[in-house]
Amino acid sequence: MSKPTSPTYKTTNWADYNGALKRRGSLTIWFDPEMNWDAELSGKRGRSRTFSDAAIQTCLTMKVLFGMAFRQTTGFVESLLRPTGLDWTVPDFSIICRRQRTLAVNIPYHGAKGPLHMLIDSTGIKVEGEGEWNARKHGGPKRRVWRKIHIGIDEQTLEISAVEITGSNTGDAPMLHHLLNQIPHDQQIGSVTADGAYDTRRCHNASADRGAAAVIPPRKNAQPRKPTTAGAIARNDALRASIYLGRAIWRNWSGYHRKSRIETKVHCVKLLGQRLMARDFGRQVAEVQVRVAILNGYTALGIPVTKAMG
Repeated sequence: MSKPTSPTYKTTNWADYNGALKRRGSLTIWFDPEMNWDAELSGKRGRSRTFSDAAIQTCLTMKVLFGMAFRQTTGFVESLLRPTGLDWTVPDFSIICRRQRTLAVNIPYHGAKGPLHMLIDSTGIKVEGEGEWNARKHGGPKRRVWRKIHIGIDEQTLEISAVEITGSNTGDAPMLHHLLNQIPHDQQIGSVTADGAYDTRRCHNASADRGAAAVIPPRKNAQPRKPTTAGAIARNDALRASIYLGRAIWRNWSGYHRKSRIETKVHCVKLLGQRLMARDFGRQVAEVQVRVAILNGYTALGIPVTKAMG
C-alpha cells in the first residue's frame, strides 16, 4: 500500500496575521485606571496584603517577558507608571519574590465555539546545571535539574487550555487525567490527540469518561485489550484500523498530523527562555503559568487561517 501524499496548505489571512505579528512586538503597555492595583481587605486577623494578585502578575509578566531580575523589574514598572500619572506604588522586589510562590495566575483563555479538540504534549526545561556544551568541554558539575511542562492546546484557537508542571521523573501518561480535569465539565471535548507515550489504559479511559475520541497511535507491539471499558473498546478499534490501513494512512485518516501544532506551541514556550529563573517549585509553577498567559495573549491577537489546496 503506497504512502499518501501530504497535502499543501495556503494561508488566507496574511494581511491580518502580519498585523498581529507586528502588534506582538509593540512596546505600548496600557494600564487601566480601574484596575485593582491595591489588595482588598481580607477580613481576617493580621496585616492585609498591600498589592493585589493582578499587580504582582503584572510585574512578573514584565520580568518573564524581558528576562529581568526582581530589582530590575521593580525599576522597569516604576518607569512605566511614571509617564501615566498614576500614583500607584510598585511592589518591592522582595514582595514580588515572596508572593510569586502562592500567586494564583490569571491565564486568559477565550476558547472556540463547539467541542474542544485538545492536543497534548510535554517538554523538559532546565532549572539548574551547566549547559551540555560547557559540561562536555570544561567538565562542569554533572548535577542538572529539570522540570517537565505538560500542556494542552485548543486545536482551533491554538490557545493553551491546560498546563501542569512536574518533576523530571514524572511520566507523560499519568498527567493526562489532570490536564483534562482543568477543562470545565460543561465544556464538551471532541477529541484528545497525543503521541504513543499516552497509549495506556488509564489515558484511554480518561478520554472516554469525557466523551472524547482518543487519537493516540498504538505502540508497535500493541495487543488488543479486553473490551471491558469504553476506553479499551476505542483503543482496540484504533489498533485494528492502524493494522488494516497501515500506520501512515491511519495517521492521515485519524487527523493525527494535527499534533504538529502542539509541538510548535512547545517551541514557543521555550522561546521565552531556555531555563527557569526561579529556584523553588512553587515559584517555578507561577513562572510557567505567566509564560502561558503571555502566549495566550499573543495568540489572541491573531493566528494564521489556512486551507488545504487541491
